[in-house]
Amino acid sequence: MAGNPVDPLQTLSAALAVPADSKEQADILATLRESLEAHPNPIPILCTTLIKTVSSAGDSLLKRWVLDLLHFAISRSNLSNEVRTQLASQSVETLGILLHDLNARTVKVSIQCLTTVYPLLFRSLCTNRTLRQQWDVLSQCKARILEFIWSPTASTGVKVSAIKFMQRVIIVQTRGISDPRLQNKNDPNISNVPADHPFLPGPVLEAEGMKLLESVITILYTSQNPELLSAILHSWSNLVKQRPALVQLVVSSLSSWTPAALSGLPASSVKSVEKAVRILLIHISRGPHGSSFGAQINEALSLQVLRMERASAEEKARKAAVAASATEATKKRPSSTPAEHPSDAKRMKIDVDVAGNASAAFLASFDFTTLPISLITDLIVANLEAFTEPALLELVQTYRESRVLTPAPSVSRTPQPTQPTPEATPTPGPSAEPAVKDEPVDPLQMDIDEEEMEYEPDRLNMELSGDETIAEEETIPADLSQALTLDLIDSTLLGPKELTDVERNALMRGSVTRIWDGAEELKIDSVSSQWPGASPTDMWMLLIVRMVTRVAHLDGDQSPTPEDGGDTEKKVDFYSRQDNLRQTLCDYIMADFPARLRLVTTWMNEEWYNDRIRMTDDPHWRPNYESWLNQVVSTYQTVLDGKPEGKPDGKDKAFARFLLDLPSVPPDVLGLLRDLSVDPDKMHVGFTSLREFVLERPSLRAEALQVLLELTTHPDPVTRRAAINTVRRWVPGIEPIDSMIRDFALQILRRLQKRPPKEEVPKVIDEQAGASDENMEDGQLPSEDLLQTPYLPEEMELPARKAHVLQHVELLFALSVKIPEFLDEIFTAYGQMELTVQEAIQDLITALIKSLGSSNGKLLTLMRTCPPGSESLALRVLTIFTEHGRPSAQLVALVKGLISDRDLDARFLIPIIAEMDKPDILKYLPRIVSILNGQQEPRNLVRSVFSSVVTTPPQTFGSVSSNLPRVRQSELLTPAELMVLLHEAEKEIGLKSAIEAITVCFSMTDVFRSEILAVVMQQIVDEPVLPVLFLRTVIQAVTTYRTLVGFVSTTLLSRLITKKIWQNPHLWEGFIRCAKVIAPASFGALLQLPKEQLRELVDKQPSLKSGLREYVTKRAGNKARVAGFLDIFGEDDDTSPVAPATPDVVMASVPA
Repeated sequence: MAGNPVDPLQTLSAALAVPADSKEQADILATLRESLEAHPNPIPILCTTLIKTVSSAGDSLLKRWVLDLLHFAISRSNLSNEVRTQLASQSVETLGILLHDLNARTVKVSIQCLTTVYPLLFRSLCTNRTLRQQWDVLSQCKARILEFIWSPTASTGVKVSAIKFMQRVIIVQTRGISDPRLQNKNDPNISNVPADHPFLPGPVLEAEGMKLLESVITILYTSQNPELLSAILHSWSNLVKQRPALVQLVVSSLSSWTPAALSGLPASSVKSVEKAVRILLIHISRGPHGSSFGAQINEALSLQVLRMERASAEEKARKAAVAASATEATKKRPSSTPAEHPSDAKRMKIDVDVAGNASAAFLASFDFTTLPISLITDLIVANLEAFTEPALLELVQTYRESRVLTPAPSVSRTPQPTQPTPEATPTPGPSAEPAVKDEPVDPLQMDIDEEEMEYEPDRLNMELSGDETIAEEETIPADLSQALTLDLIDSTLLGPKELTDVERNALMRGSVTRIWDGAEELKIDSVSSQWPGASPTDMWMLLIVRMVTRVAHLDGDQSPTPEDGGDTEKKVDFYSRQDNLRQTLCDYIMADFPARLRLVTTWMNEEWYNDRIRMTDDPHWRPNYESWLNQVVSTYQTVLDGKPEGKPDGKDKAFARFLLDLPSVPPDVLGLLRDLSVDPDKMHVGFTSLREFVLERPSLRAEALQVLLELTTHPDPVTRRAAINTVRRWVPGIEPIDSMIRDFALQILRRLQKRPPKEEVPKVIDEQAGASDENMEDGQLPSEDLLQTPYLPEEMELPARKAHVLQHVELLFALSVKIPEFLDEIFTAYGQMELTVQEAIQDLITALIKSLGSSNGKLLTLMRTCPPGSESLALRVLTIFTEHGRPSAQLVALVKGLISDRDLDARFLIPIIAEMDKPDILKYLPRIVSILNGQQEPRNLVRSVFSSVVTTPPQTFGSVSSNLPRVRQSELLTPAELMVLLHEAEKEIGLKSAIEAITVCFSMTDVFRSEILAVVMQQIVDEPVLPVLFLRTVIQAVTTYRTLVGFVSTTLLSRLITKKIWQNPHLWEGFIRCAKVIAPASFGALLQLPKEQLRELVDKQPSLKSGLREYVTKRAGNKARVAGFLDIFGEDDDTSPVAPATPDVVMASVPA
């Protein structure tokens, strides 16, 4: 088979096609398992698919096969570590669910799988800082497994597996070898955890590992289970090998160990533990780290040898004493033959009998558990083969008759001496009848057969009530009636003595005390091992509960009826006595509820059953079950309130187990659990009980799950998150719980959508109601169909508060981490919400988006195809992705495609503009600048964009003026390119937005310095068509940097005159104002103007006349030219000299 693998899918299909749990299916699965062990590559796909399918099913051959295959794949296969880690990551949640399975084998195999899963995932999580949820699941699994070690109900196999898991946790959560040359990369340990890890607290985990090691040592010293001790000792060999620092602690623990806790166990069990300790000590002494502990180990081994020799001698002496006492008792027993001188033949027979009796006595005291099982089986078979088939059948029949006919010692009125008759040697002949021993029969073993014991409450009631018919039918021989000579026809029995209340209470207390003491004696005599499934504790509990619930009757066998008016006092007295008994029992139970859990469970089941049978016979019977259940529950609440700080033990699950085992759960119990769940100090009890109801009580699943789901909308964050953590573990995959949780989460989300006000809804007749529903938007529900919980207001108050919105969406956000398809629902509903609700959603969704990451395919698809109205949410998602890191190339391409295909807000470009190349920056930057509207927030955004796409001047080259990510330096714009772009795109941007953007540039004085602005002005003035805002920028430049006045007056103004600036009215107006701002530096350039334009200029700015006239006069050039200028400027000496205008006045007067 190893050389010729089978097709896994075809073989698995064949196994599923045959009858389940059949031998044929077992053979096919065994063949497939053999092939997969030789060729394990398909195992991860099969396990990932099948484990989720069978996890929620009952016990079956297929489920066991899949679990065993998963265990093989993770623990023993030759798959790579990466594949095994991935398989462990995909299976850990399912394994955590299987830890709650009712089948002990399933739990054990799940623990064995998690023993390997824990170190694999621990190593992976040390380097992966985003999988917080996976660590939470792994921690829950660890806590659940460690509970099995201390659980009194867990099987030994489960405990042994849990011990091995705990040992593996200790190895992982302690420090490995410090020498880097000896370190093993496949040995995950606490040293691998980074100090700044977000959810793996290294010091806390290391302290927990040492605490678990102390617990293991405590178990070694106190446990009476040899199998647990052997598991601890066997696992310590790996501990000392991988953790040399702990060798001293292990050696000290083993050296000080003694079998004191094992007293009372068979000598063979003690000896096996002693041998395991000895082997481990020798192994340590021969290892590389044992040399320094050689003296201590040798001393411990010497003491152990003396201890074992002494125990062996004591065991031999005990056996010899038992054999001697049996022989002595045989010798003292009188002979059954009165002859004084027996014959030789008879003497020989007596000697043989005496020796046989001694052997029988020795065998009776011999401990057969010390023999191997195979030897015991061979001895039984050999003894059975010594008889012929007829003789064997005759012996069996004789034994059965002796069981029926032999009376108990208490029945015989004339005791006979108990003298055993020697057993007859069987011979193969029809006349050989073996003699039956005539010895006393143990009354505790009479008529009790494992195969015939049944739970028959009514039959037991009849026996307890004095009806001996059944007993007589089983114990009286058929011919006994002929031997009876008494005539009982006319006989009557005396009635019971009437007792006072004090005497009745004393009698009841005495009976209960005798029952309890009898149970203690049965425990001492170890009779419970002879009664499988019926321990002494069970018997005394059953007797006491039956005495309280079923034995007493009013008027003999009839219950009171309403017509019995004269018996009211008697009825009250009857019920009062019964209630007193029940109250006494209740007080006893509540004094130590966890320890008496089985008693209260038995009591409640008996009350429920008793009410049913009594109601059948008497419709007027007063039920006791619900009233006393409420009494127990209310008393338990009182006990909780009386504890220190009112807090129950977090590991105490007694109350949850009690409720789970009830035959019927009244509705008010669920209300109580709801109240406990909202109490911070008692929520553990409430949530644990509700969770167990959902998982293990299908009849109450819907009600319990509804309570949990309603608690997911609780206003208190602690309660709400506890409920969410409880329900989200069932999603996805566990049906029908999964579907119920999904439906609830979506219905709560729809409550946030817009609804028409109640006063605006017209009252229409039934025919019009259908038409109005058709006009409703998709996804909306009528107000009467919206889901309501006790913790949500009927109407959302506007403006919406973030806390109220969080009550609606926190469950859905938590589920979206596992089921990204819920994001579709969120985006669809978002477009139909009020603006304030949308703003709250944008803030609350941050944690969810960060956990999903920018590479999540569902999120990228939603951003590309976001429904109408959800664009602002898509923008928020984009902003979250780019807040603390560079956007990916995939994200940049997606947004560019969105901008091209859909008319989206320019804010979509802001997070990714820094990652574009220069042509795209030049293309999309005007669209971003157009968002400026005079408000501070858009201005800050534009300033950050300018900082991210503009290179800095040379003297500060490489410095960063923004927290936004940078692109390659060659792809950045120069400051001059940006300023030129703002002027060239002034029409596309809009004049007002362009003016505001230019003002933003001037505010960035570290980037747009005077030399940069000179380059800008020179570059723009050479353009064939000048921008409208050019002169405004020139004025702003010279008012900001006075050093630019010379450049503007000598170069720029002259260049504008040659371009005939006066032909453009807007620019001509700016020219005039600029000349006034920089006067008198501008006078030289102004004299270059044609006379008509110069006359127009001084007419518009009369304040320039005196300055120009003075300037011309001082130059005293060509007299004719001077005369011409003076003619333009006039000779009015009263004209005041020109004064430079202030920047504010000039900028206010420049046309926009």
